[in-house]
Amino acid sequence: MTHPYAQDNDLSTATLHGSLSEPALESMNFLNEVASRYPEAISFASGRPFEGFFDTTLIRDYIETFARYLRAEKGCNDTQVNQIIFQYGRTKGIIHELIARQLARDEKMTVDPEAIVVTVGCQEAMFITLRALRRDERDILLAVSPTYIGITGAARLVDMPVWPVRSGPSGIDLDDLATQVHRARAAGLRPRACYVMPDFANPSGASLTVALRQDLLALAASEHVLLLEDNPYGLFHDGPHPPTLKALDTNRQVIYLGSFAKTGFPGARVGYAVADQRVGAGDGSVSLLADELAKIKSMVTVNTSAVGQAVVGGKLLLHDVSMAAANQRETAVYLENLKHLLGGLSQRFPAGGVSWNCPSGGFFVVVTLPFAAGDKLVEHSAREYRVLWTPMSHFYPSAEGLHQVRLACSQLTPEMIEAGLDRFAAFVAGQRHDMAGEGK
Repeated sequence: MTHPYAQDNDLSTATLHGSLSEPALESMNFLNEVASRYPEAISFASGRPFEGFFDTTLIRDYIETFARYLRAEKGCNDTQVNQIIFQYGRTKGIIHELIARQLARDEKMTVDPEAIVVTVGCQEAMFITLRALRRDERDILLAVSPTYIGITGAARLVDMPVWPVRSGPSGIDLDDLATQVHRARAAGLRPRACYVMPDFANPSGASLTVALRQDLLALAASEHVLLLEDNPYGLFHDGPHPPTLKALDTNRQVIYLGSFAKTGFPGARVGYAVADQRVGAGDGSVSLLADELAKIKSMVTVNTSAVGQAVVGGKLLLHDVSMAAANQRETAVYLENLKHLLGGLSQRFPAGGVSWNCPSGGFFVVVTLPFAAGDKLVEHSAREYRVLWTPMSHFYPSAEGLHQVRLACSQLTPEMIEAGLDRFAAFVAGQRHDMAGEGK
């Protein structure tokens, strides 16, 4: 006889949170599994930072530099230094002042250090921000489509629907953004924010012009919608880079999401949110949104690793508190890799039928193919041609981007890029041959 309460402990997927079956949460696992099964495949799928300059001896230098900073600038004695680095720490972080200085130096952004919450990677910054903004079932997030799966997954975890906004040829279609805001409100919903990656977006590689950034800020202000600006690739420009949305923001319209994963030390898992918006309470008091985010963080991760923060802080201090200066070698590698990738595509596909965008920086290029390229072809490509790539369909909410793939070049050498493109070209030729055969 079945116990009447047996179903209360049923661990079938139907009884677990719906996010666990979300395609956005499964796509990276799928690509990692394919890569592990075919380790000899050259991977254009991974957007990881370049590993050629990793050096474990630097960790000691960074931590010692940060300790000296605590003594010299913060007036700490040895006992206090040890406590800061070894012990549980301040929920909002211990390198917030250095981050504010770095943003002023690299981004010309004036930030109150108290408006910064240091997080466990940018992913936590996304999660706690959405958790705070999602009051009830009426709240939605707008996001430029195609969209980074990290924000899609974070939104799913807090049960916040994501409404796509067309990207358009310039990176965001402002008319469609306004349309989606009005549609949502007409349906009784609250569009709380729009997620956008203005510089070399993942996955599209698109960047917004300065004029479009200004127009986006104006539209967001007039429609009373916040902007969530994610900027992991903004320093990897060829030459001067345009101002961030937050640097142009005069109305506290932008919550800025930052990370040191690409520019600092990916293994440290240090990110942050700049949330200087004012939050009013019923008693008339006002707090920073950052303080509200810290309350959520305290229940999720308590605090961000002090050791990880010390490593990032030390790296900043050793480079005059500038991540642009700290990443001169890496930026040169990424730009050279991008040059090889774009040039290699031109050499191998000169006759048309295959097209691609041409970002001036960042990690990603989107290639449009004359055939649909989904998950089944990823495994076929890895097995038969020993090359991996990412289907763009992973980044859309519906059946879009089926003929597009994302190629990432950040982790490769020029030699690997050339060999990988030879394999990719052979894969495309093989698919074209199969299509021609099917047409007979």
